[in-house]
Amino acid sequence: MIVAIEKQNDGTYIAYNMDCNKFTAIGSGDTIEDAKTDYFNSIEEMKEVYKETGDDVPAEMLEAPIFKFDLSSFFEYYSFINVSAFAKMIGINSSLMRQYKKGGTYISGAQLEKIQSFVNRMGADFQSLRLA
Repeated sequence: MIVAIEKQNDGTYIAYNMDCNKFTAIGSGDTIEDAKTDYFNSIEEMKEVYKETGDDVPAEMLEAPIFKFDLSSFFEYYSFINVSAFAKMIGINSSLMRQYKKGGTYISGAQLEKIQSFVNRMGADFQSLRLA
């Protein structure tokens, strides 16, 4: 199940499942962690309702979610990433990347794919990395 994490206009965060027609769970909070915790609480409460009514808990509720961040939330959650250095490594103007981080700036599909591709490569690099 894919769970979107997005920064709202008021600075709070929302987490919600995107790809399940059987139920919708929502979590919100002042931080990403708060929104994720509230989301998981919503899932647990729904599981209890299913059990109380004798219905089968949907399989999606039992799976670990895949989180999908908007760029503002991504940089907030992974705050140790230097936005300017990140932009330089990808080949995107650092001022534009800071605007993406701030939120509210349109990002094209091609630009988003360029960033996603770099994040995937970075993840693969980290996974194969061994410290000496």
